[in-house]
Amino acid sequence: MNSEKLSKRLAAVASFVEQGATLADIGSDHAYLPCFLVQAGKISKAIAGEVVKGPFESAIKNVQKKGLTDIITVRLANGLEAIHACDGVDTVTIAGMGGPLIASILRDGAEKLQSVKRIITQPNIHAISIREWAVQNGWEIVEEQILKEDNKIYEIIVLEKGQAAYGELEMMVGPYLLKQKSDVFIEKWKRELDEWERVLSSLENAGNTTEIIEKKEQLQKKIELIGGALIH
Repeated sequence: MNSEKLSKRLAAVASFVEQGATLADIGSDHAYLPCFLVQAGKISKAIAGEVVKGPFESAIKNVQKKGLTDIITVRLANGLEAIHACDGVDTVTIAGMGGPLIASILRDGAEKLQSVKRIITQPNIHAISIREWAVQNGWEIVEEQILKEDNKIYEIIVLEKGQAAYGELEMMVGPYLLKQKSDVFIEKWKRELDEWERVLSSLENAGNTTEIIEKKEQLQKKIELIGGALIH
């Protein structure tokens, strides 16, 4: 992967960035995403934020190599601290992290989101954390995508400001993904079901403490919810 040819996962994230956006890519790694979007003529300005020194230095080198230092600003900063008020950022991308970490970055940097119109997230796990953050903080899901690359399944959740309410199943699997029920979606949740049923089976022989009984009830509820979604 490089800034000319993104991974399937990052290319999908890039597809949700609107024409003419001013972007802040948080956890930018090598700054491949902002470089790609500038070179494609989709954006004219970007911030590449990175909290780890090694990837930060790699991002600087890559931006310099592409001759994009006037267009892409690379900053060593924690989360949304990479965004300055004068940047005029209206779109934020956060990809390649766990859902709880992405949610915590959004929560900790809430004041940096005042001018932001669109947030594009790509959690590696526990996407529900982002949906929960969105509902609690005045953002709604406007698009979702699920895809498979190198035998790993990824979800993309696109948020815009607004109020929305979702049912328990929609929060777990995604309202748009639930409607689409793609082959990758079915595969992901069949994998999860198999794992939950395995754990539930192992708990049957683990005694009957209050904690184990609660765990079994939680698993059974999730199995029934997801099982019903896959059947209908």
